[in-house]
Amino acid sequence: MALRLSPAHLDEILTLQLTVAWAGEAAGEPPRLGWWRSDLVDAEGGGDLFVRLLPKTAAWASLALVREAARCVDEAAREKLASGDAVWSLFHLGFSVDEQLADRLAHHRHQRRPPSEVLGTRFLVDRPWSKSAFESMLSSLGQPKTEVTPAGRRLDVTAASPVEAAALLAAALLPLSTSYPLPFLEQVA
Repeated sequence: MALRLSPAHLDEILTLQLTVAWAGEAAGEPPRLGWWRSDLVDAEGGGDLFVRLLPKTAAWASLALVREAARCVDEAAREKLASGDAVWSLFHLGFSVDEQLADRLAHHRHQRRPPSEVLGTRFLVDRPWSKSAFESMLSSLGQPKTEVTPAGRRLDVTAASPVEAAALLAAALLPLSTSYPLPFLEQVA
């Protein structure tokens, strides 16, 4: 039986995914972390294109695409693990949860409410970039023990749920590095 998450729990995970995806963009002014080569959200970059192409859903469309850019980098990093599909990462929480997240993102896009109204205080995308504010948000999620491996940062914890896992995985991005550090959790069968 597949795990069904509540809309509120899905929004918690999406908030973290979208904020990290935005923070990881390389382009933009001021420059952010540069983990993926995109500039899909900012009004001066790809965001402007989306406003012209999709005026009613531009914010959600650009967020969905930057999340996809982050997911692709995450997937490439997981491929370096012996069993990359068997671990959880911030952008890979198993097929069932990932599908629910995609459906929830589509729901928000159709509802057309501004992301900042829907996603809460951890959603930093609508604010000017501040590395210290991003680090503060991540540190508020906890301080999981990690082991640095050649493929990424393996968390030395067990998460009770995908929501808890997402928070721990996001927190494990600290300390920030020049490339995506791939925090991951090995799942116990």
